[in-house]
Amino acid sequence: MKIHEYQAKALLSRYGVAVPDGEAVGSPQAAAEAFRRRNVPRAVVKAQIHAGGRGKGTFVENPAQRGVQLVGSPEEAEAAAAAMLGKTLVTLQTGPQGRVVRRLLVEAGCDIRRELYLGLVVDRNRGRPVLIASAEGGVEIEKVAAERPEAIFHEAIDPWAGLRGFQVRKLAKKLGLDAVGEKSAASFLPALVRCFLDQDCSLLEINPTVVTGEGTLLALDAKINFDDNAAYRHPEWSEWRDLNEEEPTEVQAQAAGLSYVKLDGNIGCLVNGAGLAMSTMDLIMLHGGKPANFLDVGGGADVQQVTEAFRILLSDANVRAVLVNIFGGIMRCTTIAQALISAYQSVGFHVPLVVRLEGTEVQAGRELLANSGLRIIAADDLTDAAKKVVAACNAAPSA
Repeated sequence: MKIHEYQAKALLSRYGVAVPDGEAVGSPQAAAEAFRRRNVPRAVVKAQIHAGGRGKGTFVENPAQRGVQLVGSPEEAEAAAAAMLGKTLVTLQTGPQGRVVRRLLVEAGCDIRRELYLGLVVDRNRGRPVLIASAEGGVEIEKVAAERPEAIFHEAIDPWAGLRGFQVRKLAKKLGLDAVGEKSAASFLPALVRCFLDQDCSLLEINPTVVTGEGTLLALDAKINFDDNAAYRHPEWSEWRDLNEEEPTEVQAQAAGLSYVKLDGNIGCLVNGAGLAMSTMDLIMLHGGKPANFLDVGGGADVQQVTEAFRILLSDANVRAVLVNIFGGIMRCTTIAQALISAYQSVGFHVPLVVRLEGTEVQAGRELLANSGLRIIAADDLTDAAKKVVAACNAAPSA
């Protein structure tokens, strides 16, 4: 789950991380008032979407406009807001379709001496969180890591102890901080780590972190992603979600208890089990097809869930064929077959459907499908299913 920059900064501020003075607004008039309340000579108006690269992004309606604007008066703030709100911002991370800007962040300008990079992720190899730092902030950190890996510093975090004093001092030295900067880092860096751990983050990135004219650290930007698996511990997350920034079919699937991720292929996949779903997608690719989604209905899917899964798959205009790959372990294949028949009749298929069943009562389940009178292509095994759905997709008329 992602949240907006203004939400991330509000959360970081609760942990004592220094952030610019700012507020989120939803209208040009509110942007002007926010500038006046700051009582500063300059401010920044920033588009709020779930994507990076906003400063370099362009608007579909006005390519000369950027997603981050420096303004020097309430009137300029109002004009910048009017040029952004309701418009589609395209960045490297949004793809060509872009995202509609519905909120803005108006922040007081600050005196920037240097820009740094700070980020926290979970390192799967180390089995613990890692703080990543670089003296080269405000740029694409992936490019820095690829071209000059020696410019990237790592500190593994003990989840119980957090960031320790010697680690702060080591990073401060590597980042070239003076005595004032090191003192600021002694509170700034551990606070970032506490937030990451307490809030079950999968990513916390401050790019850039700036060294101000006074030598202290300030989170000029903020990006936070949460680990969805920890949602049960954080009921407050539901208030931070922006459904306008999420794929509608993924939201629909989540409400139905389905694990769904939309992809850019043309073969819909309905599978029970994440590992089996990944294997199914791999085999489709191996035989020349391209999956349109990842969809795991789980081991105990009922008729209602299967029906909703079909609706979601068929709502994608790119889908030209569907593969159902089910292993009946917890659930019998006869139950699955009956659910498929009911869902097929309820939704109404307009693309070829290939079904592979395996597991408990598989023969009886296959007979139910064969005797249903429905246009279902039966497959004997997973390879056979992948070949048949790719062939059916290639033979289907283009949308």
